[in-house]
Amino acid sequence: MNQPQWSASENYSYPLLIKNLLFAPAVYNPNQEIVYRGEKRYTYQQFRERVRRLAGALVRMGIKQGDTVAVMDWDSHRYLECFYAVPMIGAVLHTINIRLSPEQMVYTFSHAEDSALFINAEFLPLLDHIKGRIDTIKHFVLLNDSSTPPNHPFKFDNEYEKLLAEAEPLQEFPDFDENLRATTFYTTGTTGMPKGVFFSHRQLVLHTLSGLVSLASNRAHGSFHRDDVYMPLTPMFHVHAWGIPYMATMLGVKQVYPGKYAPDTILRLIDQEKVSYSHCVPTIMHMLLKHPNSENVDLSGWKVIIGGAALPKALCLAALARGIDIYSGYGLSETCPILTISMLNAEELQQPPEEQTTLRCRTGRPFALVHLRVVNEQFRDVPDDDLTSGEVVVRTPWLTPSYLKDNVNSEKLWAGGWLHTGDVAARDSRGSIRITDRLKDVIKVGGEWLSSLELEDILISHPAVSEAAVIGQPNDRWGEVPLAFVVRKENETLTAKQLIAHVREFIDKGLVPGEAILLKVQFVGALEKTSVGKVNKQALRGK
Repeated sequence: MNQPQWSASENYSYPLLIKNLLFAPAVYNPNQEIVYRGEKRYTYQQFRERVRRLAGALVRMGIKQGDTVAVMDWDSHRYLECFYAVPMIGAVLHTINIRLSPEQMVYTFSHAEDSALFINAEFLPLLDHIKGRIDTIKHFVLLNDSSTPPNHPFKFDNEYEKLLAEAEPLQEFPDFDENLRATTFYTTGTTGMPKGVFFSHRQLVLHTLSGLVSLASNRAHGSFHRDDVYMPLTPMFHVHAWGIPYMATMLGVKQVYPGKYAPDTILRLIDQEKVSYSHCVPTIMHMLLKHPNSENVDLSGWKVIIGGAALPKALCLAALARGIDIYSGYGLSETCPILTISMLNAEELQQPPEEQTTLRCRTGRPFALVHLRVVNEQFRDVPDDDLTSGEVVVRTPWLTPSYLKDNVNSEKLWAGGWLHTGDVAARDSRGSIRITDRLKDVIKVGGEWLSSLELEDILISHPAVSEAAVIGQPNDRWGEVPLAFVVRKENETLTAKQLIAHVREFIDKGLVPGEAILLKVQFVGALEKTSVGKVNKQALRGK
């Protein structure tokens, strides 16, 4: 007798949608807390209800599948709700870089074709400058920490909490193609207008799953697990705060959102809420460690991923001395973002702090599902000798497929079918990579490549140096020579001659090429930073 044929299409196909990241914590850990600035706290059960209400409000506003909703806020519980509610109805979440210039911001609103804007009351002065030039936006919603309306003439459609209170919760979120665009944001380029990157539901879910596997798999240290208390110190507008809020929500951990980054607030929350897991750029860690209140807070056991820029060895040692479990991560806006992580094994953790630092500051080994190569100019893999440099190119399931509406730059990004990071690295026999520079920042001295990052690390290791950045300066004889912009520590009288003598010690040990002795030094009061806390080398080149 012939058996009836069963078809998988008759069963539920379970598309990889962001809504599915909410199920487990809301069901199995409903009483866990989400905290905002230590002033507002509610449970995951309440969080899910607020997401439903926000979704219902968006639908009532007329936001439909494919529409784009822009958000301008500090790191908050509201932002986390938008991370879910906006894409869960099929709309696109546009996270606005609040540090863009008004011209750049107007460009991104128009380019993304935003239909609605949720904006924090603190940014209303900016709205005065741009409101007449953002014609696509039809709905304006105020985000306000105060119960008192701001003294501002702009007419809003509604206020966030009032909007949620009035909304009918959306009971069922629709299924749709998992490849539907879920988020978009704009890279923080130092020249020209920002470029738009975007990610689908499928990509964000896979990045979340891979991140949880990779960050939780190391028993020795740095593991992100259900007993952690999580607080992001990377802006939520920047690559979804590295995607870790999605991971934290799926785990059901306690989450703490600090609002605007102020060192006294951050340190208070670490102490008060017992924060155990964070991520930030080096400048944030540097700011926290040198703050007077830092000495009064127990930072031991705080696990912190450093990304966005190279982790200086001096900063790593200072953090380890405070008991912070610090290590590097690596990724780009175009990569959703995390590609590699530099966790140590049990044997490596037995080494002295100075030797651990070398490993913790490496760029690290790839996440699960990341296919990473280091290639030369002929697109051939370089030897895994940790010496030979090449460009990092990658393939993973979560890379931006292109720049939004930008075919020319998209072709360059994906030349040869691999995403080109623009980063120069060497790789060792264990598959761990070590970023040596950006292609655009490599200093070419007499035909030899000199790493600006290695020179910066050496300069920062001097006890009188607070910060340093190195660029190439044109030179008739050598082509380029290294030029260092150096910020002295307070009350220090370091001279250029003393600093060059410090560099010579590393040359004599064979740790940096001899061409480093051509270093020129310029002392400055501060280093200009980009909107995400990186040193703005483009601005330095213009000096």
